[in-house]
Amino acid sequence: MTQKNCYILGIESSCDDTAAAVINNGEIRSNVVATQAIHEQYGGVVPELASRAHQQNIVPVVHQALRIANIDKNQLSAIAFTRGPGLMGSLLVGTSFSKSLALGLGIPLIDVNHMQAHILAHFIKAEGQTAPNFPFLAMTISGGHTQIVKVTDYFEMEIIGQTIDDAVGEAFDKSAKILGLPYPGGPLVDKYAQQGNPKAFKFPKPKVGPMDFSFSGLKTSVLYFVEKEVAQNPDFISENIADICASIQFTIVDYLMDKLKNAVKKTGIKEVAIGGGVSANSGIRNALKEAEKKYGWKTHIPKFEFCTDNAAMIAMVGELKYKTQNFAENNVVASARMKF
Repeated sequence: MTQKNCYILGIESSCDDTAAAVINNGEIRSNVVATQAIHEQYGGVVPELASRAHQQNIVPVVHQALRIANIDKNQLSAIAFTRGPGLMGSLLVGTSFSKSLALGLGIPLIDVNHMQAHILAHFIKAEGQTAPNFPFLAMTISGGHTQIVKVTDYFEMEIIGQTIDDAVGEAFDKSAKILGLPYPGGPLVDKYAQQGNPKAFKFPKPKVGPMDFSFSGLKTSVLYFVEKEVAQNPDFISENIADICASIQFTIVDYLMDKLKNAVKKTGIKEVAIGGGVSANSGIRNALKEAEKKYGWKTHIPKFEFCTDNAAMIAMVGELKYKTQNFAENNVVASARMKF
């Protein structure tokens, strides 16, 4: 089959979003995501409920992706799926489905590292999105991961900095929970932050290695701060919600940028890309644009649809691996703690 007619189906099921996408020569023909609203009432993702929802959603989501791409499943060249990292139950659904479909169609199976996919999403052909040049630095920021990665080639990546405890997305969500905001709280913190004063309240930035991160102490400081203020004024949160959110977001973004500056200084690489759900945050996007002007960096910020968990990035990696015939065996297993 010629590359022009090469269609890769990407399947993503690492957490609570069931997604499927079809790519053809770098261009996304469809990108379908089914979100799971059931977790909102629990204030976070419940793994057992997530895996059950994936079982319900995966067939209709794949069907919709093929329909939008206007192709039949028999036209597919390969199936790419998220092998890890992620929630084991969720990964098992996507892995099992992908293996079965590839076996039934008699086409290659391609396993994908979820975190590498967030980085390689920058190579999707999309309006207003330019691919970074090698080598570049990638900061992957999400609910489960915070890393700075030196990217020398598509699959030559080295983690040079990472969180020693919690991820940045968790810091946003837990801070939101302390403020009584519903799950997922990160986007709400961002929304309120845009209306507040980022210097209204001061929170400490954790002190760890020059390119490593820590967020557990920040969450604790937010908790103690809110408890102290509410004890003195029960209406403190409602009266200051915008300023609190702006101050929390300013602290987190400033902390992320400190680490990125250290990475640029150490490596000498001034081409920087971000990926992962938190890369949708307006604060980090604005900070990167400012750094581009101030320090002469070349920055790459993905389109919103390629920030959060999606199958387009899985399909993109699938296409890159398909070109080099880098296939998985049918006995491949999901890996919740999959490494680079």
